[in-house]
Amino acid sequence: MVSTTPALNAAIAAHRFGLGEASLDVVQPDATAWLLGQIGPADNAVGEGLLSTPQALALVAAEREMRQRAKNPPPGQTADQVLSSHYRPTMLADARSHVLTALATKRPFAERLQLFWANHFTVSLTKGATRGLVGAFERDAIRPNIAGPFEALLLASTTHPAMLRYLDNSLSAGPNSALVSRSARRAARQADGQAGEMRAPRITGLNENLAREVLELHTLGAEAARSGTYTQADVTAFAAVLTGWRVDLQGADLREAGGAGGAGNVVGASDAPQHFNANWHEPGFKVVLGKSYPPGADALRMVLHDLALHPATARFIATKLARHFVADAPPPALVDRLAATYLRNHGELAPVYRDLVRSPQAWSPQPAKLKTPEEFVLSALRVLKPGPQFYERADAASALGITALGQRLQAAPSPAGWSDLAADWLGPDAVWKRVEWATRTAARVGPSTDARALAAQSLGPLLSPATQTQVERAADGPQALALLLMAPEFQRR
Repeated sequence: MVSTTPALNAAIAAHRFGLGEASLDVVQPDATAWLLGQIGPADNAVGEGLLSTPQALALVAAEREMRQRAKNPPPGQTADQVLSSHYRPTMLADARSHVLTALATKRPFAERLQLFWANHFTVSLTKGATRGLVGAFERDAIRPNIAGPFEALLLASTTHPAMLRYLDNSLSAGPNSALVSRSARRAARQADGQAGEMRAPRITGLNENLAREVLELHTLGAEAARSGTYTQADVTAFAAVLTGWRVDLQGADLREAGGAGGAGNVVGASDAPQHFNANWHEPGFKVVLGKSYPPGADALRMVLHDLALHPATARFIATKLARHFVADAPPPALVDRLAATYLRNHGELAPVYRDLVRSPQAWSPQPAKLKTPEEFVLSALRVLKPGPQFYERADAASALGITALGQRLQAAPSPAGWSDLAADWLGPDAVWKRVEWATRTAARVGPSTDARALAAQSLGPLLSPATQTQVERAADGPQALALLLMAPEFQRR
């Protein structure tokens, strides 16, 4: 550590690695031990109305029936309102759980890691195909796997139904697959005037979206493409490996596959919502990063294993972790250290976290990171601890103001996720929205909150003399609290 006093270490740990604490007493006397003790799977999500992945898929499958109802909506409702009502309870429950789990946890470092990985493996509500599935994705694919092998996290996220639908792999068919060949023969017969058969499934050909994002955003990184580590040919070959990995909407995929042997060529359809359907798979060997992989379901696990242990992946993950927790331009020595730890431990994540926490560069007393809107709101409310009435509205994310601050939860604008750079959150309008949020929140809880005591208890030695003076000279409690929330040492971590 750079700092030497337990109080300063506690403040850094609470804000830089955690989500803020009302009192630094929970962190002291050993901030490092407090953080290391939290390394492990994330807490189970709290809340009511939360669906497992199979339950969420049943909801998605039922959308077909809802669309039929939407053609003749009830009086006073539009078709869009009917469809929206189908997913609304689940989406509200997911958003509320996302927020309340972070506010309630006693393991904020683990929760920060969960938020980091959920953003790294983004599945966004901005695409209709993911409605009802994003919360289940975070609970089932991310939370249990944040401190194990990166390979397990990568496999769980890549093959989860939400990811397969978000990046269109459910619509990807090998150009020489049995399904495409059969569809071509059917089309030829129909063109010759023969009697039509049952309607063919929707086929878009080989879709490279998931393959590209796994390589560029989840493992090797864009820099690896620029340096020639992988090429477009690798993307195409990996997309061919991914063909056949689809989502079973209560057996609908089996019916779509059609033909003799359809069910017999499905791997895992009886016990998993995501499965491999050989009818959609591109036959033959595929070469990815110079290595040949056989056809079939096992090839995906083989490719992901090799990607997880690739040196470029180690550096990409190390850079993102160091950027997230330490600085927008992370110290090269820290990145080198974390990447070496990753490779030495065969992609196990827990040793990387331990090295991060023990790295001197991570404990600089000068905060270098700006809290995102989500981090700002969560840390403010963990410090303020408002009463239950503050959370009464159903849509916790919107009610707490995170969406208004420009970061709609579980709805990142692209597969790249939300930015982790201060410059992207520091525009004049964004700062003004933070001021408005702090002012409104302070008006609600400020009269019953001693901002002066809270500043000392929650920031400790991070509290600057200038901020302390402003808070002490404030006209009233709400103004003092608003000044505390907008202070640089609270906005940054």
